[in-house]
Amino acid sequence: MITVSPKLGEFLTKVTQTPDLETAFWQVFNEYVAMKMAALREANKDYERKWGMTFDEFARQSKDGTLKEDAYSWNVEQDFWGWEQAVTLLNHYGSLAV
Repeated sequence: MITVSPKLGEFLTKVTQTPDLETAFWQVFNEYVAMKMAALREANKDYERKWGMTFDEFARQSKDGTLKEDAYSWNVEQDFWGWEQAVTLLNHYGSLAV
């Protein structure tokens, strides 16, 4: 059972065009997760295009020193952390599928 303020309940049912509050909540939740996953997939593709490899390959090459750029440079580290976050969150959101 979901308990929300009347104002929020009215907003959710109007936005989703469904009279059932729980269904409205799940619809909003699922759409939010789908939007987040789409943005994360796009970020992952951007990194793959930039580096010409998957994150796993990038991480391995960074670790074993075979990356064409200095693995400890600011730009490479920023890409590593951003890419790792995108992949990790994508996996996390994917595990939430209901």
